[in-house]
Amino acid sequence: MSVSLVVLRLELAETSPVPGGFPYSAAATEMSDEDVQEKSLAVASASLEGKAPVEKAAIIHQHIGRREMTDMIIETINPNADEVKAAMEDGKASEASSPEDRSKHNGQNAGTVPDSPSKQLPDQISFFSGNPSVEIVHGIMHLYKTNKMTSLKEDVRRSAMLCILTVPATMTSHDLMKFVASFYEVIEHMKIIRDSTPNQYMVLIKFSSQADADSFYMMCNGRQFNSIEEDVCQLVYVERAEVFKSEDGASLPVMDLTELPKCTVCLERMDESVNGILTTLCNHSFHSQCLQRWEDTTCPVCRYCQTPEPVEENKCFECGVQENLWICLICGHIGCGRYVSRHAYKHFEETQHTYAMQLTNHRVWDYAGDNYVHRLVASKTDGKLVQYECEGDMCQEEKIDALQLEYSYLLTSQLESQRIYWENKIVRIEKDTAEEINNMKTKFKETIEKCDSLEHRLNDLLKEKQCIERKCGQLSTKVSRLTTELKEEQEMNKCLRANQALLQSKLKDEEKLLKETCEQKDVQIAEIQEQLRDVMFYLETQQKINHLPAEARQEIQEGQINIPVGSPAGSAAGGSGKPSSRKGRGKRGK
Repeated sequence: MSVSLVVLRLELAETSPVPGGFPYSAAATEMSDEDVQEKSLAVASASLEGKAPVEKAAIIHQHIGRREMTDMIIETINPNADEVKAAMEDGKASEASSPEDRSKHNGQNAGTVPDSPSKQLPDQISFFSGNPSVEIVHGIMHLYKTNKMTSLKEDVRRSAMLCILTVPATMTSHDLMKFVASFYEVIEHMKIIRDSTPNQYMVLIKFSSQADADSFYMMCNGRQFNSIEEDVCQLVYVERAEVFKSEDGASLPVMDLTELPKCTVCLERMDESVNGILTTLCNHSFHSQCLQRWEDTTCPVCRYCQTPEPVEENKCFECGVQENLWICLICGHIGCGRYVSRHAYKHFEETQHTYAMQLTNHRVWDYAGDNYVHRLVASKTDGKLVQYECEGDMCQEEKIDALQLEYSYLLTSQLESQRIYWENKIVRIEKDTAEEINNMKTKFKETIEKCDSLEHRLNDLLKEKQCIERKCGQLSTKVSRLTTELKEEQEMNKCLRANQALLQSKLKDEEKLLKETCEQKDVQIAEIQEQLRDVMFYLETQQKINHLPAEARQEIQEGQINIPVGSPAGSAAGGSGKPSSRKGRGKRGK
């Protein structure tokens, strides 16, 4: 019987704790832990190397898909054969003993005097908080299938760890211990893993040696858990169990490994070495038994019709030829064969879609292997895809399993490459779209800022306009008032000018009158000054004569003064040309 090994990978969230004792490797003696880890993350490291943090996050999110990280409970059980046997023997002995023996034993214990409390207490007390055998982590459990198979009859290295893929939730830990009771002595530990899968859980069993694991596999694989339920024990060998953080690329594809999906009908892991697996044209896989219960020609998941009605209008998408047509099983492209115009082969060269089916006989051609691969054929009764059966009873079960496994690997590898191609294309499109969105957001933000600045400026301009309009109104009022005042000032100026002309004429008349008056006054003043000089001369002469002796006065009185006419001296002495009057005055003075 041929078996294949699986790899368990626990992808943890960034903040999730790492479970203790979970990592395991069957090749621990040949490779170090660092080499095993480097080999496991080789593809992830190559894919994430040189990428920006945003691109790394996008790639990891793309490979995780719609899977969500959930809380997983990992319960570790370390059975000890001696303790279990002792407990079982004590239980049997207690059940077999009579009530009198138990009462006697209790009486003997009661009669014994215990030591003092100080002697019973140890120097140091060890304690712990919580349950160390139960751990809760947050992540996703991945199950990978290796691409190599071995026979149980061959003496080759496989693994000392087995995994029970599905255990009904109705089975408790006590029931599970009863199920493996015959192998207590060779079991090192068991880990019960409960995730979000309803009504079932997974169990990892680590044996002391590979021979013990082989014995347990031969005895319990395919065996019912109990006689009441129909669930059977499905065992697989675990090559290694590893724990990685999601940020390290734990969800990315692993080299030489194929991740086992879940059957959407029964929600169990699909392993072709345990159950037959059928993959439909829409890339959905199911257990063969689950698909046989589906009485329809459509896919149970997406309702894609697996046996479409024949269409006579089929033609090559490129040249329109209707003979020797091949349809691509990946994207549905129809092209002519290599002996017509080679459009189907050109489509393979452009897209690397390896599988194409001939429309006439429904035979599948593999361009990569350059041969026919038609392990799955359509049933003539209901049109469903069923596994290929040989005519007669000559085909052996291992050969059919090998053929199914080969086709599954071929189709899985092709679909995986196409998935990676389209996912990379989606990542590029998302990256371009994100850049465009960021540019649009930046432009939109700049536009919003410009609009805000323009609104602020408009408000300021409106305020300035109101202030200017108010000032203009005030200035208009002031201008009208000043215009009125100007008219009044002009009228007043006109009146003042008329008054000024009248006053100027009056002033000229007054000046003329004043001039004449001044001339008259000057003449009068000149006459008065002449008279005053004469009076002063008379008074001085009179005073001098009074001071003279009498004889001199007499002589002066009798004397005469002759002033010659025309004499300059006489003119100067007389001044006014009136000597006769002075003579007369002098005589009057005597």
